[in-house]
Amino acid sequence: MRGFFISAAFLSCILLPAAAQEDDKSERLDSVVVAVSRAGRNTPVAYTMVGKRELSAAAPAKSVPMILAWQPSVVTTNEGGTGLGYSKMTVRGSKGSQINVTLNGITLNDSESQEVFWVNIPSLSNILGSVQLQRGLGTSANGAGAFGASINMNTSYVSSEPYTKVDLSAGSYNTFGGCASISTGLSPHGFYVDALFSMASTKGYIRNAWANVYSIYGTGGWINGNNSLKFTVLHGTQHTGITWEGIPASKLAADRRYNPAGKYKDGEGNVCYYPDSDNYRQTHWQLNYTHQFNSPLVWSTTYNFTKGDGYYEQYKAGKEFSKYGMSGAGTADFLTSKNLDNGYHVVNTDLKYKTRTLDLAGGIYLASYLGNHFGSAVQQGVEDAESYEWYRNKGNKREATAFLRAEYLPLKWLTAFADLQYRVVGLKMQGVDDEFSDLAYDTVWNFFNPRAGVSGRWDKHRAYASVAIGHREPGRSDLKEQIESVNALRAIGQEAEVTLRPEKMLDTEIGYEFSGKDVSASVNFYSMEYKDMLLETGKLSSSGYAIKENVDRSWRRGVEVSAAWNVSRLLSLRGNVTLSENKIKDYVYYKDTYDNSEDWNKQGKTEIHAGTVDMLMSPSVIAMCGLELRPLGGSDFRVVLDSKYVGKQYWDNTQTESLSIPSYFVADAFVEKSLDFNKCKFIIGAYCNNLFNRDYYADAWVYRAMFSNGDPEYIEEGLFPQALRNFSFKLRMEF
Repeated sequence: MRGFFISAAFLSCILLPAAAQEDDKSERLDSVVVAVSRAGRNTPVAYTMVGKRELSAAAPAKSVPMILAWQPSVVTTNEGGTGLGYSKMTVRGSKGSQINVTLNGITLNDSESQEVFWVNIPSLSNILGSVQLQRGLGTSANGAGAFGASINMNTSYVSSEPYTKVDLSAGSYNTFGGCASISTGLSPHGFYVDALFSMASTKGYIRNAWANVYSIYGTGGWINGNNSLKFTVLHGTQHTGITWEGIPASKLAADRRYNPAGKYKDGEGNVCYYPDSDNYRQTHWQLNYTHQFNSPLVWSTTYNFTKGDGYYEQYKAGKEFSKYGMSGAGTADFLTSKNLDNGYHVVNTDLKYKTRTLDLAGGIYLASYLGNHFGSAVQQGVEDAESYEWYRNKGNKREATAFLRAEYLPLKWLTAFADLQYRVVGLKMQGVDDEFSDLAYDTVWNFFNPRAGVSGRWDKHRAYASVAIGHREPGRSDLKEQIESVNALRAIGQEAEVTLRPEKMLDTEIGYEFSGKDVSASVNFYSMEYKDMLLETGKLSSSGYAIKENVDRSWRRGVEVSAAWNVSRLLSLRGNVTLSENKIKDYVYYKDTYDNSEDWNKQGKTEIHAGTVDMLMSPSVIAMCGLELRPLGGSDFRVVLDSKYVGKQYWDNTQTESLSIPSYFVADAFVEKSLDFNKCKFIIGAYCNNLFNRDYYADAWVYRAMFSNGDPEYIEEGLFPQALRNFSFKLRMEF
C-alpha cells in the first residue's frame, strides 16, 4: 500500500498529461487515412495522445504496450519479464482481444484470435508518428470490434528534409539492439523514400525468455497538388523462447526465473531443457491513394495484404503414440511443431468532408482472411524418425463494414456527434485440431453499432457526454476450445452444443477537461454494461490462448482522473488514477470433473454458483504519477521518473483470495541528454526499470478440476514474474 500513498501524494498536488492534447493543425494528405478513424478535439470520447517525442524516448527493449503503460487505466505485463518478447496490456481491465488496433487505418488484430501479437512487429515505435489511445467503445474502427479500447497508430509523416538516424542500445540480460533509418525527404517534384532496419536480441529474465527479432520498413510515394500515392512495406521476424506457461506458485520464492517449458529427462535420468521456441514472420504491404477534390472533400483508398507464416516447436516428454495419431504402444518423447500459414486481404475506402461547422466521414471496409493450421511430430531417440502430420484445419473469415460519422456545430461552442456502423462477419472452419476434434463450423453475424454524444467547449474548458452500443463476435480460438469440450462430452454420452454467443455492451461516458497554460486536468466517468460478455476463465489453451465463456450480466464502472502541471521551466508533474468496479452478476461456472486423481476419467462438468464476483485481472485501483526535471531549464537535458500502482487482481472469476495477485508499485526512470555538433545531433539515454527493485508478478492463469470420489481439488497455475532492477542505454545519432 505504500506505493499507492506515494501515488496519491503526487495526485493530490497536480491536477491530463500534456501528451493528451492534440494539435489542431490542418490535415495533410498523408495523414487523412489515419484522421478518419481518430477522435478529434471535439469528439465526445475519452482518449489520450502519445507523440513522436515520447515514442522515441522509450527504453530500447520496450514494445508499444509497455510504452503505453503510463496512460490512464492501462496495465501491462511481459511474459519474459523485461519488455522484449510477448507483451500484453489491458485497458479498464479489457484484454488484448477486446482492444482494436489499427496502423494507418488497417487493423492489426489477428482475424482469428482477435489478439495483436506485438512481438511480430518488433521496434514498431521507431516508425510511428503518434498513437491515439481511445478508452471505451470510442469511434468506429475497422476490423475487430473495440470492446474496451482502440489504439490508432500512424507511421511518421513525410519529412520535408533528408535525414539519417542511427540508434544503438544495450542493457541487462544480454540485451542488444540497433536501428538505422534514412529518408530522402520530399523532393521538388513530390517524391520521397523512407527506409528503416532494426534488430534486437536478449537472453531474457526468466529461463528460455531469449528473443531474436528484426524488422524492415520501407515507404515511398508521390505527393503533388491534390494527389498522394504511397506504398508501404513492413516486415517483422521473431524467434523467441516459449514462456507462456509461466511458473508454478511453488517456484516463485525459490527460483522466480524458472520456466518449465521444454523439460525432460535424458537416458541417465538427468533433467534437461529443450529450447522450446516460437518462430513467426509477417509482412504487410499497403498501397494508398488519396485525392482532395476540393478544399473540404477528400477521398482515400488503401489496399493491404498481410502474409504471415510460422511455427512453434515444443519438446513433449512421455506422451502416448495415440496423442499424435501414431500406431504404437506405451510412451515416448516427441518434438512437436504447430504451424500457421495465413493471408489477409483488405480494401478500405472512405470520404471525409470538413467545413467550419460540419465534419463528415464515411467509409467501407472489406476484408478476407484465410488461415491454415497444421501440426507434425517426430519421435525422439530414434534414428531417421520421420515427421508425422497429426492434424490440419483451416479457417476463413470475411468481413464487410460500413460507417458514417458526423460532428456538427449548431452553436460555436457546441458539437453534436453521431456515428453509425454496420458489420457483417462470416466465419467458416473445417478440418480437425490437435485433439482430433472435428472443427466444422459455419456462421454469419450481423451487427449494428450506433454512437451519439455532445461536446461543449468554452474558453479553457470542455465537457462531453456520449452513449454507444457495441457488439463483438467470438474468436476462432474461443470457438475451437468450446467445440473440443462439446465433442469430449458427446464422446461420453452427454448432450452438448456450441453455445458461444456474440457479446454486447452499452458504454456511457461523461467527462470534463480543463486546459490552461501550465495546468491541465480531466475527469471521465464511465459505465460499460455487458450482456453475454466473452470473459476469460483464467485457463489457457495448449497454445497459450486465454479460454473464454459467455457471462449473462457484467459491468465495468469507474472514474478516471488525469492531470499535469508545468511547475516551472525546471519541473513538470503529471499523473492519473482510475477507481473502478468490475463485476459479474450471479456468476455460474463449470468445473471439469473426473472420477479420481489416479485414472482421470472425465465425467463431465460440475455447475457451481459463485454469486456476484470481481472479474479476473481487473484491479479496482490503477494510479500513475511522474515528474520531469530539466536542470538546465531546456529540453536538451531531462530526468524523468514514472511510477505505477496496480491494485489486487484475481487469477480467475471465483474471487478466491488464495488465487490473487497482490497489489504492486513499480517505478522506472531515465536520463536523456542532447548534444548538437554542426549538422549532427546526439541523444544519449540511460534507463532504469523497476527502480526500487520490487519483487512482483503481474499476470497469472489457473486451471482447477475436481474429482467425484472426493480427492482434493487439482490446481495448476502459471505466474509471470517481472524482472528486478535492470538497466539499459541508448545512443541516437541524427544527421
